[in-house]
Amino acid sequence: MNHTLKKTLKTILPIALGVFLLWYWYNSTTPSEREQIVFYIKQADLLWVGISIFLGILSHVSRAIRWNYMLQPLGYRPKLANNVFIILIAYFANLGVPRTGEILRATALATYEGVPFEKGLGTIVTERVIDVIMLLIIILITLSLQTDIIMGFLQEIGLPFNSILLLLVAGTGAMVFFFLFIKKSKHPIAKKIKGFAMGLLDGLFSIFKMKHKWGFIFHTLLIWGCYIGMLWVIKFTVAETIDLSLSQLLVAFVAGTFAMMFTNGGIGLYPIAVSKALAIFGISKVSGDAFGWIMWISQTALIVLFGAISFLILPLLNKDK
Repeated sequence: MNHTLKKTLKTILPIALGVFLLWYWYNSTTPSEREQIVFYIKQADLLWVGISIFLGILSHVSRAIRWNYMLQPLGYRPKLANNVFIILIAYFANLGVPRTGEILRATALATYEGVPFEKGLGTIVTERVIDVIMLLIIILITLSLQTDIIMGFLQEIGLPFNSILLLLVAGTGAMVFFFLFIKKSKHPIAKKIKGFAMGLLDGLFSIFKMKHKWGFIFHTLLIWGCYIGMLWVIKFTVAETIDLSLSQLLVAFVAGTFAMMFTNGGIGLYPIAVSKALAIFGISKVSGDAFGWIMWISQTALIVLFGAISFLILPLLNKDK
């Protein structure tokens, strides 16, 4: 496939999917349901929405501090303010074109702090690997806390536990076979994959060799604690969700996180995914949709507002660059 066409499809398809899901949501709700959802959104307690936004900002600041811990062993100490603005710009860019934020982030770091592009990108890739590990840990915790409910739901929609277990075992076996094959293969492509994997592992293990390893671990936990907290406080904005437990909200958190991966900033899909997850615990469609939309609107507004401000402020603070 033509390289330009592939890039175009990667840009257009997530946006098209988001637009389609918005259309799907609109057509799957009645006018009265939409009125109720809009009413809930308008009546949402701004105190709790504000706390959710504050936790979102705190997570970005914490990520900026953690990023410096990764850059210091490489011999660089960027200004914390620059790190925060660069991260906000990256998230803002990802709303438009998926994954461009990472490239822009490494480029901005090179421009304003003199960190070579490849080194900056290496820390960002390592950061993403750590985020995936954290998400997997949260998924495992969620499954252990809500095993019966989740398994019952999967069986209800036609995905029996035995089939899922078989798929997991087969997938794990295939991964082990693939890595053993790559390890022994002398093919140039296999060598490249091996080199890339070793680079990632080196990046991961370097965390335990860095000067501020405990600070790094603390900020990793703080970032993901803020993510969960952002969702948890929103439960107080909708009457029907106030009594939901943390373990129940973790199911919605995982569903929402996956939604963010498949569309630009979760547009269209995030409220649907969260609403479906909450429905497992008896939350009505109207309340579930309202919860999902309040969460998505507040956090997207944060990224759009502060990301746009960062685009303006970053060059002004670094006129000499």
